[in-house]
Amino acid sequence: MPGSDGKRRRIGFWYRLAAFLLKPPLVLLFKRDWRGMEHIPQDGGFITVVNHNSYLDPLSYAHFQYNTGRVPRFLAKVGLFKGGFVGAAMRGTGQIPVYRESADAVGAFRAAVEAIEKGECVAFYPEGTLTRDPKMWPMTGKTGAARVALMTRAPVIPVAQWGANLAMPPYAKEKKLRLFPRKTLTVQAGPPLDLSAFYDREPTAEVLREVTDVMMDAVTEQLAVIRGEAVPAERYDMRKAAVRRREQRATPEHPPEAREVDAEHQPAGQPPAAAEAAEGEKNA
Repeated sequence: MPGSDGKRRRIGFWYRLAAFLLKPPLVLLFKRDWRGMEHIPQDGGFITVVNHNSYLDPLSYAHFQYNTGRVPRFLAKVGLFKGGFVGAAMRGTGQIPVYRESADAVGAFRAAVEAIEKGECVAFYPEGTLTRDPKMWPMTGKTGAARVALMTRAPVIPVAQWGANLAMPPYAKEKKLRLFPRKTLTVQAGPPLDLSAFYDREPTAEVLREVTDVMMDAVTEQLAVIRGEAVPAERYDMRKAAVRRREQRATPEHPPEAREVDAEHQPAGQPPAAAEAAEGEKNA
């Protein structure tokens, strides 16, 4: 299997500098509950698929992953690489720029495939954006992680996290940290997924969707353990939700109270439906 020859990325200067700057405030301000570190491969390339419910949770997950000795490479918007200290840190830590305007889906993830084949960890946020699910469960995922998983056949580790969203809720009207009482950042990694049934199938859109659903199911199951709740019967689909709201607005006889109920079930500070629809189309 690619990347299984004992190779692993060295942590390097920039990652150590980031850890030096960020770990002390994280340790001071938050409690930690790290689970499932034994599922993180000790060598060879692998993929992690992670839920996204706060602008703060990349730091929570990176802290967890750094403590395993296997640093992650994130896929990030190309604009973050352009200049200044942040750009230098993104380049120095080996993060992977994503060109959203590219029509070549395989080419957009070529760097991720190369990194895995070199024995590195590549972290995916399959949802493509912060969850819009009213109860903060993972939404439907994009198929990029599935495509890379089938190309590399590398281990795929589902990772769920909870707690960063309590300190910095997504879409809150006031983007202020809620540090007190002190929050616990919980990160839980599950066992590698068995995707062998898909390896000999042509990676059609249908197959990629099936693999993505397997990934999102596994992440959701890990999050259910953290939260001590049952897995939702249906996964929130941002594009379908936007379509439903457009249909409601276009139907004069649609009961006003139904529209009000729909609005009540949006996260605090949720963008209007038009913005959500545009976000769904952009991340498709």
